[in-house]
Amino acid sequence: MATVEHCLFCFEALSANLEKRTPMTLYQVQSSWTAYPKGLDEEEDEEQPELESSDSSPPSDNESGKPLSSVPVPRNPILERLFSSSSGSSTPASSSSSSLSPSTNNTTPSSSSTSFVPIGLHPRRTSQRSSNITESPLFITWNTISPSSSKSLRGCIGTFEPQPLSSGLSSYALTSALSDHRFNPITLRELPTLEVSVTLLTDFENAKDPMDWELGVHGIRISFYARNKRYGACYLPDVAPEQGWDKEETVVSLMRKAGWGGKREKWSEVGDLKVVRFQGMAESAGWEEYKQWRDWVKKGEPKNN
Repeated sequence: MATVEHCLFCFEALSANLEKRTPMTLYQVQSSWTAYPKGLDEEEDEEQPELESSDSSPPSDNESGKPLSSVPVPRNPILERLFSSSSGSSTPASSSSSSLSPSTNNTTPSSSSTSFVPIGLHPRRTSQRSSNITESPLFITWNTISPSSSKSLRGCIGTFEPQPLSSGLSSYALTSALSDHRFNPITLRELPTLEVSVTLLTDFENAKDPMDWELGVHGIRISFYARNKRYGACYLPDVAPEQGWDKEETVVSLMRKAGWGGKREKWSEVGDLKVVRFQGMAESAGWEEYKQWRDWVKKGEPKNN
């Protein structure tokens, strides 16, 4: 499944592109996220009863007996190793340049700092634990978040061809942000309003019929003929539940998205209608969560003399 690190890496790719700087690699993002305080200790405290002590003195957080806040925080050795290494530490990427160019495989579907819980991050979020997936079909979705917390699609492009995550995530993060023909390219000043969602796709199966899939579990990819023309489009698993559609409404909407202009009641009369169902759990992160993490990372970067 997708992870928070994947989302942060997408933000890092877009932010670095717009700021004209070199982005962190996926490996660097994952390594720094491992060391980043995320409130996991809160989860452990909630699940384990507090031990009673006969000592009436105030509890201390370290061997010296001093409060933790008064102890100097050492520089993070993981970050020092990451940023003192040369550019050769980047994870090999085999397809980042080609995946940015137009391709038939590209598809458009539709807190508190003192407690160390970054904005938008729940201490129990299971994807805080790293994923071992290194290659997968994927979709990157950018949404604009309004002051009232409503979402508006800002770009979404992906591929059904397996991609190395070290290159595919960054490539499609940029493609969906800058090259979705439905929208103008995302600009630097828009970054604080954004949320990114990463979906890694799995379990592709040919459906027996257009209704042979489950709402909230499957995404669908359709193809069909009408007036001697081939049409095709896809929706990710979360689209139908978010819109409140039933299966037939989802299929008809997807046919409209593909460009079909026939009468709604005649949707089942198109030629050679095929449906492929798939699964994929999305993970999301907002700008504030990315910025808090990135500011923490920056504090550990070696200073240039």
